[in-house]
Amino acid sequence: MNRPLQVTVLGATGSIGLSTLDVIARHPDRYAVFALTGFSRLAELRALCLVHRPRFAVAADEAQARALQQQLREDGLTTQVMSGEGGLSEVAAHPETDVVMAAIVGAAGLKPTLAAVQSGKRVLLANKEALVMSGALFMRALRDSGAVLLPIDSEHNAIFQCLPSAYSQGLGSVGVRRILLTASGGPFREFAPERLIDVTPEQACAHPNWSMGRKISVDSASMMNKGLELIEACWLFDAHPNQVEVVIHPQSVIHSMVDYVDGSVLAQLGNPDMRTPIAHALAWPERIESGVSALDLLQIGRLDFQAPDDSRFPCLQLARQSAENGGTAPAMLNAANEVAVEAFLNRRIRFTEIASIIDDVLNREAPVAVGCLEDVLAADRCARERAGQWLGRNGR
Repeated sequence: MNRPLQVTVLGATGSIGLSTLDVIARHPDRYAVFALTGFSRLAELRALCLVHRPRFAVAADEAQARALQQQLREDGLTTQVMSGEGGLSEVAAHPETDVVMAAIVGAAGLKPTLAAVQSGKRVLLANKEALVMSGALFMRALRDSGAVLLPIDSEHNAIFQCLPSAYSQGLGSVGVRRILLTASGGPFREFAPERLIDVTPEQACAHPNWSMGRKISVDSASMMNKGLELIEACWLFDAHPNQVEVVIHPQSVIHSMVDYVDGSVLAQLGNPDMRTPIAHALAWPERIESGVSALDLLQIGRLDFQAPDDSRFPCLQLARQSAENGGTAPAMLNAANEVAVEAFLNRRIRFTEIASIIDDVLNREAPVAVGCLEDVLAADRCARERAGQWLGRNGR
């Protein structure tokens, strides 16, 4: 029997990472945990190491790595602990790593995810920001290395399942008219726009369908998450922004659809559980059991759809504009959003000011063409600085 595939989980202590480990544990003959990263969540990372016994673990810095190394030695584990961005990239590109789950949230996941792609791994992409920020560079590295990229966001995984393999030659060549990217609408789908000024972080993080981290939950509430997914879809499926339409679907049962020129619309349905796309990508082109219960359409009873309201969700339109502008615009959009969301979670700004900060940053800095990774990182730094200046000007 072939050896189990060695899986590195970047962002193991987050919701995607934990769901990945749950699926892996169901198939010990097929998969083994090679490396786990948890950065500053040392207690959670230590607990995961005790269960999965990886060869490597990665913590945030050298001090935390030394502390975790000592604890794991006392636990009787031989796991080697590394640190920092260098450690993340090293385990992602390690010669013995077969599969990399890229589940670090935000811009912090860019370099290790790119390292995995450049090393020709099977990359399970949950870190949409890596592709949003460096789309052209990312896709070029993918082509040059021969890596296999499989989307983990439920929407992109659904689109992937609904497209024929030949779509890589262009959506038009396989008769695709448009991609329908579904969105739950988040907790504020029914809120009047004027009510949004007073919503709290707790309200924004109370997603009606999905269990996610705080940052992604806020992005879902503002629909910036869907905007980032729109940009990601353009790169993943070689689509123009006007070929991607966002549709609010409150039940989160249809994860996305593909509309063909002959009138056919193919959809992927399932319970809102991230173990489904994770299992699909881990085993592709095969299918394995994920632990997700069967979908009961009779119990669901109805499926609703509506168009997003731009006055309620201005972040979605800002993301679409960035996709159309190209160059460094998506990287600036992402960076400004990260600063704004952190400020909102820390109660420094109102929910509605997230879009205000992003809009201000995008209007102050014209996008430029991306020639190398430093161009992306420079745009990211500049946007964060501009967002910080907005906070300073407005006494936040």
